[in-house]
Amino acid sequence: MATQIKPQVDCSKEEWEARQNLAACYRIFDHLGWSESIYNHISLKIPGEDDTFLINPFGLLYDEVTASNLVKIDVEGNNVGNSPYMVNKAGFTQHAHFHKHLGERANAICHVHTTATMAVCSHEDGLLPTNFYACSFQDRIGYHDFEGVTVRPEEGERLVENLGQHKVLMLRNHGPVVMGKTIQEMFLTMWSLQRACEIQVATLSQGKAQVVTQDVVDVHQRDLAQMSSQGGAGMFDFEAWKRRVDKIDDSWRN
Repeated sequence: MATQIKPQVDCSKEEWEARQNLAACYRIFDHLGWSESIYNHISLKIPGEDDTFLINPFGLLYDEVTASNLVKIDVEGNNVGNSPYMVNKAGFTQHAHFHKHLGERANAICHVHTTATMAVCSHEDGLLPTNFYACSFQDRIGYHDFEGVTVRPEEGERLVENLGQHKVLMLRNHGPVVMGKTIQEMFLTMWSLQRACEIQVATLSQGKAQVVTQDVVDVHQRDLAQMSSQGGAGMFDFEAWKRRVDKIDDSWRN
């Protein structure tokens, strides 16, 4: 079992736990090949506080993120935690709008540029029901047409509108935004989406794909929902991957 690290920043017990979970998430993403140099974000709301979130310091690689160097910001992207690090405020524009307007639905958010998810975001038909994982997302993801780099606040309303009641928004020609009530739920959704996209890219490389019919998709989603409730919305998955990154390097806990 990993050693419990004394908080390196002046914060509540709840904030320190959030910091450790988010730092672990950055290390897990990096281990899985989901990082994008110093770019992209994973953000997490601080429990018990209004409109404050944790995010990665701009300029650090994901394997350099630790619990103590995460930056505390508000929904406008302002540094409110006296961190010496800067935040890529332009890149946080989309996160800020979701955090601000979606409440607990968007307690945890990630935006990635993995090859597989970007490829599917750029495909005319988006994510197709061609595999086990993809069937889970049918009629449960939104799409948003590419408007260039997401730095303009006015795009936020269109992002929220196109997301609807879903947890995933595929930014066309760009990459996905994935969210959840907890970081564990967000992680499991992202992992499943990545697998769905990887398999779709591999399948379509062979030629014409066999598409699952809607009646089977409906049964699949119904039965999967019953099974998923046993895992605490990604809790077991997230803890398992935390153990994996701990074996590699547990400095994220500092």
